[in-house]
Amino acid sequence: MDEQQAPAPQDQPAGQSPPPGAPLPPPQDTPQDTSRPPYGAPAPPGYGQTGPPLPPGYGQHPGSGTQPGYGQPPVAYSGGGPISPSDARMWSMLAHLGGTFLSFLVPLVIFLVFKDRDLFVRRHSAAALNFHITLAIAYIVLAITVIGLLVIPFLWVASLVFTILAAIAASDGRDYQYPMSLKLVH
Repeated sequence: MDEQQAPAPQDQPAGQSPPPGAPLPPPQDTPQDTSRPPYGAPAPPGYGQTGPPLPPGYGQHPGSGTQPGYGQPPVAYSGGGPISPSDARMWSMLAHLGGTFLSFLVPLVIFLVFKDRDLFVRRHSAAALNFHITLAIAYIVLAITVIGLLVIPFLWVASLVFTILAAIAASDGRDYQYPMSLKLVH
């Protein structure tokens, strides 16, 4: 008997565990998985890879030579490449029309997201942002004065007309400049 054999497990009453330090018997109804290395053992080279080996430098943090991990800054993501002309017209229209409902918030978000991706969207969202910031300032100033309260409905109708004209121009692929708008964002 060169090999050591584990003593046969003693019959335990149901619900009782074996005494501490006693070896546990292998489960009888599950087959042993020999395709994986045992727990704690190093995995063989290539274990777990489903495709060809990765090229050198793949997944590394730029400039550091190390892989990104816990405590390291993530790789910068540009947010995408250029957008199609039809998408540019759509986002430009939304920048103009969105300001009608949520003031300068919609043009601001569109400007921040698309300013580096498309020049057409940048021009239209900046124009809409400038116009709606100007409108917000005008509403605040007019709300303070009594005579201004009578002017606010006319200003709202005029802004709606200018916004619709700007959205039509954006849909046609043309530039549009709002009248009497401050140039705050370029």
